[in-house]
Amino acid sequence: MKRVAVLGGGPAGSFAAAKLAAAGLETTVIDEKLAWEKPCGGGITYKAYEKYTFLKDNATPKQLVTETVVAAPQAGSARMTLRQPLIIYSRLDLNGMMLNRARSAGAQVEKARVTSLERRDKRWVLKTRHGDIDADYCIVATGARNPLRDVGTQLRPSDTMIALGYFVPSAQPHIDIQFLERLEGYIWVFPRHSHLSVGICGKGETAQKLRARLEAYMRAKELDYTKGQFYSHLLPSLETPAWRSNRIAGDGWMAVGDAGGLVDPITGEGLYYAMRSADLATDTILRDEHPVGEFSAAYRRLLHRDFTDDLAFGALLARRVFMGKFLFRTVPNRMVDFMRRSPLFLDLMQDLFAGTQPYSTLRARLLRNLHGTLGEVFMNMFLKHVIPQSQQA
Repeated sequence: MKRVAVLGGGPAGSFAAAKLAAAGLETTVIDEKLAWEKPCGGGITYKAYEKYTFLKDNATPKQLVTETVVAAPQAGSARMTLRQPLIIYSRLDLNGMMLNRARSAGAQVEKARVTSLERRDKRWVLKTRHGDIDADYCIVATGARNPLRDVGTQLRPSDTMIALGYFVPSAQPHIDIQFLERLEGYIWVFPRHSHLSVGICGKGETAQKLRARLEAYMRAKELDYTKGQFYSHLLPSLETPAWRSNRIAGDGWMAVGDAGGLVDPITGEGLYYAMRSADLATDTILRDEHPVGEFSAAYRRLLHRDFTDDLAFGALLARRVFMGKFLFRTVPNRMVDFMRRSPLFLDLMQDLFAGTQPYSTLRARLLRNLHGTLGEVFMNMFLKHVIPQSQQA
């Protein structure tokens, strides 16, 4: 019987372990923290829960949110009622639910730290303080702060963003997204089951500056961060060259989720890609079509066909979206303007929030539906300025 070691018990690792154990493989999840909290919104998009229905159909505490307010400094705000709600979990609750699924499927779950990982005679030997574990394959789901240097993506400073925030004992019915001047990132306020997750993610600034921006916003919104719990975390945000050279797999191992750098470079959303990469990694093992040495190439092909090309194109757009200008205003300001004035653009934003609109076809989709009004002419100019043609990318 094949034996698989899953390094990390977050959503990606737990999902992979549940699927492998349910298929009859001897599966062990190893994580030194197990369920833990994380400074992110914890939002599950329609794209994720439509494909993986257990993310919606469970008894775990959650919020289904349909109202979103998007704001930018010079443009004010635009309100959008989501056709498909965003499901928002505490990451502690979500991780706990996913680990319980893995246990119920038959996976062993060990709270331990892997101190070394060694390849011997086409098998893995993992050392923990409790002893050695051997496995045929390793699924690396250790997150962005991967302590195992020889497996998983290799993140340079330019391929990361900082996420930090507060969990505030308060409530509101809607999501807030606030763009800021001269920041490749944004502030979020997400209503969770028992509190608000209020945070900021960004590239190119120190954690201290990001925290100062966030706290200024919270004071203006009368959100008392002095009563909140503070968290910070590192997120992958790969630049375009890194997508071409990303170390996603090797001899007998595959990285999933944040450990593979598989995060949307514009929104910072990673839960869908955690689940989907874990799904594809387990498919690669379960199909049993390749020698161990060819598994990495097979996994890369599956990722390539499924979503990594689109995320690479998103990386090409990211700086233009946050930092670019159009007609004397920043792109986020123009986006909010269009949300208020253009049903066509608002429809596009609906699908971006749902996770169903690929970046690679943004431009083509809108241009197909423009009909020549003055507003649409300006939108055409905006698209040409912000979104390059796919073939040029």
